[in-house]
Amino acid sequence: MLGMMLTGKESQEIEYLLKRELEELLLDFSDSRIDGVVKRAMEERYQMIFQLYKRFTTKQEYLKYVRNRQYTEYKTSQSD
Repeated sequence: MLGMMLTGKESQEIEYLLKRELEELLLDFSDSRIDGVVKRAMEERYQMIFQLYKRFTTKQEYLKYVRNRQYTEYKTSQSD
């Protein structure tokens, strides 16, 4: 485990970078020209970046970037 101390401005910059990367990945998931193997690698990257993004934002903010399939699973697990 690693720890970091960030200023508010640094935290905002990391949040911005993660948000832009998530937007790019979500857009690429809908591209039919991308091969399934590549999409699986993108999914792994998406999961890692999304977990990081969740640490920097509120629930209301990160729910905007939850993929539909995962959102259903998330809602189901929260109702248990």
